[in-house]
Amino acid sequence: MTVRERQSTTKKTWKIALRWLPTFFAFPLGGLAAELIAGSVDGLAAALIGGAITGTVLGAAQWWGLGSNGPTARQWIVATAVGLSVGLGIGSVAVGYGSTMGDLAIQGAICGLAIGAAQAIVLRSRIGGLAFAWVPALSALWALGWTITTAIGVDVESQYTVFGASGAITVTAATVVLPLVLARGSETSVS
Repeated sequence: MTVRERQSTTKKTWKIALRWLPTFFAFPLGGLAAELIAGSVDGLAAALIGGAITGTVLGAAQWWGLGSNGPTARQWIVATAVGLSVGLGIGSVAVGYGSTMGDLAIQGAICGLAIGAAQAIVLRSRIGGLAFAWVPALSALWALGWTITTAIGVDVESQYTVFGASGAITVTAATVVLPLVLARGSETSVS
């Protein structure tokens, strides 16, 4: 690879990453929309509705962040909304709507698992079996997002649908690998 080719690759990598990183704003925006419409996650209906709302906002932002290498808007947004709705429903019931760090880490792991599974189904046609590595990765990252948010003192007792900006920045930075893998897969399928 020539110096010019390396520079071009580096520039493309940065461009892809910089498009993905602002998607972290969708976490608090989706959470706020869910809180205004569905209220606190203190019952199954609020969890399901709030998860769907937050997932829709997050899915739309992430779809934009994936750019032309990602799945269709409908596929990605629906997968994210359904995944978060199901995950939050199961996760919040599993921890009895608790808000300790341990409760929220478990709830986050379940949410990440459900979102990851739904998104992996959509990603499989683009990156094959590698898509299923997304499931445990997202599960661990969503648990981490809640742990960070709780550790810095956010009022998690308010029972939000999703972790705050501190967790969102961490999860978004760690998941920047997805648009990079999709872009690389797109390049190899064209070659």
